[in-house]
Amino acid sequence: MEMFRFRDAKRIQESFTARLEKKLLLWLAQRTPSWINSDHLTVLGLLSMAGAGAAYWWSKTDRLGLLIVVLCLALNWLGDSLDGTLARFRNRSRPRYGFYVDHIVDAFSALFLLGGLALSDHMSPAIALGLLIAYLLLSIEVYLATYTIGEFKISYFRMGPTELRIVLSIGTLALLKKSVVHLLGRSYRLFNVAGTLGMSGMMLVLLISVVQHTLRLYRQEPIPKTRTPPLSLASRPGA
Repeated sequence: MEMFRFRDAKRIQESFTARLEKKLLLWLAQRTPSWINSDHLTVLGLLSMAGAGAAYWWSKTDRLGLLIVVLCLALNWLGDSLDGTLARFRNRSRPRYGFYVDHIVDAFSALFLLGGLALSDHMSPAIALGLLIAYLLLSIEVYLATYTIGEFKISYFRMGPTELRIVLSIGTLALLKKSVVHLLGRSYRLFNVAGTLGMSGMMLVLLISVVQHTLRLYRQEPIPKTRTPPLSLASRPGA
């Protein structure tokens, strides 16, 4: 049986911390014990994000949970960011496996994190659900662009996963002192405001990306001008 030929997409990472993060991850990969492999780190990333969601839920009754959230976000960065670097450093890359597992883990991680926020008093369930939908829609766009265009874009407007973790950590620590903000004479939960802004930003990025990629693909594959015989139903793709 012939193995499917996987084309590794060009990674586009232009976030604020990209250069420093790359150096730090390489430094960590060089010093990671041999008994730790990339799969261990992927599991660490998933479990730590599940822990962050559980800690948000726990913070409903004990504010100590907010500190645990920040710790879990740091562990998630370590596992989620170092697994690929470690595999490449040791020349043990598994492109298809890594791409699939990393991104299905990202989807579950978002579910765990936002599920925990929805169960806490810090964000309303409707905002948490809206954020999850926006994240998954943007993820679908990224993966489709990776397949059709061959570019895997990790950051937008200099903001990538690491920057988002930093912003979320700062916001979480801010909850220890202030969980409500006042806008136009009304009081709102801090994370409801932040979540609404985050959701709006992701939907804007999604819209821009969809328009850009659709136009790019249309230019690359315009409607043929020459007439060709129609394909029979049996020979059409997906038939």
